[in-house]
Amino acid sequence: MYRVILGAACAALLTQLPATARANPTKFQHIVIIVQENRTPDNLFHGLQKFLPQADIADSGVNSKGVTIPLKPISLMTHFDLGHLHPDFVRMYDGGKMDGADLVSCGENQGKCPANPAFHYVEPSDVVPYREIAIHYGFANRMFQTNQGPSYPAHQFIFSGTSQINARSGVFVAENPDGTKVGCAAPPDETVIAIRPGGAEDERVYPCFEHSTIADLLGTPPHDPTHPIGWRYYSDNTDDIWTAPNSIRHLCQPAGDPPECSAPEWSNGDIVAWPAQILVDIDHKALRQVSWVIPTGQDSDHANINQGTGPSWVASIVNAIGKSAYWDNTVVLITWDDWGGWYDHVAPPKQNIFGYYEMGFRVPLLVVSPYTPAGYVSQKQHDFGSILRFIETVFDLGRIPPGNFADARADDLMDFFDFATPPRSFSAVPSKVPASHFLDRSRPMLPPDDD
Repeated sequence: MYRVILGAACAALLTQLPATARANPTKFQHIVIIVQENRTPDNLFHGLQKFLPQADIADSGVNSKGVTIPLKPISLMTHFDLGHLHPDFVRMYDGGKMDGADLVSCGENQGKCPANPAFHYVEPSDVVPYREIAIHYGFANRMFQTNQGPSYPAHQFIFSGTSQINARSGVFVAENPDGTKVGCAAPPDETVIAIRPGGAEDERVYPCFEHSTIADLLGTPPHDPTHPIGWRYYSDNTDDIWTAPNSIRHLCQPAGDPPECSAPEWSNGDIVAWPAQILVDIDHKALRQVSWVIPTGQDSDHANINQGTGPSWVASIVNAIGKSAYWDNTVVLITWDDWGGWYDHVAPPKQNIFGYYEMGFRVPLLVVSPYTPAGYVSQKQHDFGSILRFIETVFDLGRIPPGNFADARADDLMDFFDFATPPRSFSAVPSKVPASHFLDRSRPMLPPDDD
């Protein structure tokens, strides 16, 4: 039955897609994608409209009782965590009314949940680097996570454009697995909740999938398969939910007892279990053409576990690139993998084909490049598929087969760039914590999230 549903969906999709065109020329040779944790624009960028009048940031929200709740300040290092599973999305979304944030669950891990816990914004003084990047480069008003759920499926979308169990299935992985080791080398009894057409979360599947990813296009670009485009995935751990390649069978190739991923990507340096290696690679002129950067828990911005160093972590990468020979040909895309349960006032757009799991709430997106006008605020709709579409545009890759993933439905972020002007010189992003802090190998490697 799923094949019939998906076949009809694909036919409908093809009637909506623009005609294929050759990629727009760009000045870029390197793309760095930094993925932080669990925030919304209303939560993380309070007061940005004072500097960027076009920024769409709310100061209050409405709860399920119709009461207007002013957003209150709170530290980036909150000692409670909000629910951000698919059921939390459904409650908060409330059919598009966006009035259910008070119904999102709250976990009292290190401290008690305050009144109206979702209705808070981070103290602007805690996130100065993010604000400065937005003011001096690009900020998106309409960036949405593609999926309606937590980190594990979100990272699959950021890497593949989907969390489908295979390209022919209408079943999407919807939640986080329960175990600490996930992917194709996970224990045989490991499962993750999936969602079926119609929205029922009544199926469990093994966390190992088989479909194409953006890495496959980079490895064998259609225009010249003999010259692969180098990529690297920096993460805290090769076995957890944030290392997206571990859940794609042909990119893992589990072998051994107990099994481990044995595909070439795990031995040739494509996947690195130390996020700060990107600072070393920039310094050593060894940056790959496409990089994904996943933080440690201390630097992730995730509620309840971060140490307030996330803004400085991001600034350290931007500053390293800005001060290097990479500056003139590099784009840094900074986003957050899901909304984290925090209030946001903008309802996500409806997705008519896979609307039972796409689209999710707004997440921030910052775009840094020498061709991005200072203070540019994009009013176009973007999502995780836009990041993949941008990679495809820069390197002239076409779409991820079979052409029905999020990249095929997304824009390519090109509105953030003005190539008619000379590249801008770089000005350092202010940071409370120096880059040397993140290069300290004695720091524990905590996962980005404790969910």
